[in-house]
Amino acid sequence: MPPDIDTKPSLTLKPEAAFFILLKAREFDEKVEPTDPDSGSNPSDDQAVDVLEDTRDDSVSEELASAISDLNDDELRDLIALIWIGRGDFSVAEWDEARAGAADITRQRAPRYVVGIPTVSDFLEEALSQFGYSLADYLDEH
Repeated sequence: MPPDIDTKPSLTLKPEAAFFILLKAREFDEKVEPTDPDSGSNPSDDQAVDVLEDTRDDSVSEELASAISDLNDDELRDLIALIWIGRGDFSVAEWDEARAGAADITRQRAPRYVVGIPTVSDFLEEALSQFGYSLADYLDEH
């Protein structure tokens, strides 16, 4: 008997964790190359634009990689499968297939893999919406 397409698979990954990763990825995607690395200016003088610059000591990439590394194996498979669903590689109905394929992304490789996907936050947002979770609702609650 074919699966009921109205029934969504359950996620091992908590939506809150997925939204945290989504928001960190979005923050990371907004980073730009430093324009004046030796400016030594005061943040209030330059309207704090340096916060958007990607520097070696930037904590956003560390926080993102740490959030991904802290996931257990099942949560990590969910995360990768969600990204693939949001990107259109799989549908929600193909959840088991997506999770099985996600097992090929090793724990050591996963943070670099996720961070290396352009617009990964958009893919996560799309997939989470297909599972009935809204970024706007999450932001309203937090």
